[in-house]
Amino acid sequence: MIIYNETFIVEESIIENWFNWIKNNHIPAIMGTGYFDSYKVMTVLDSPNEGITYCFQYYTDSIERYSPFYYKEREKFHQLHNELFENQFVLFTTLMETIDDV
Repeated sequence: MIIYNETFIVEESIIENWFNWIKNNHIPAIMGTGYFDSYKVMTVLDSPNEGITYCFQYYTDSIERYSPFYYKEREKFHQLHNELFENQFVLFTTLMETIDDV
């Protein structure tokens, strides 16, 4: 299983507006690409950062299925997000793969 993770650290002053936009626009648009089967939304309870930290994990079954998203789609989502919420968040992404239970 391949997991594409977006971690946002968001200023508290915009959190309600930002989260509504994420929930109603960003997530449906990413899922609408067809590259992912499911997703999870989490908040980090013990973040050392100022602001509120959210993680969005999108699940797909192979790197081959993820790659077109990375090369064709990902940047446009980040550009739009930056246009709407410039200088009010920090974003970093990670790509993970599940391994056998230890």
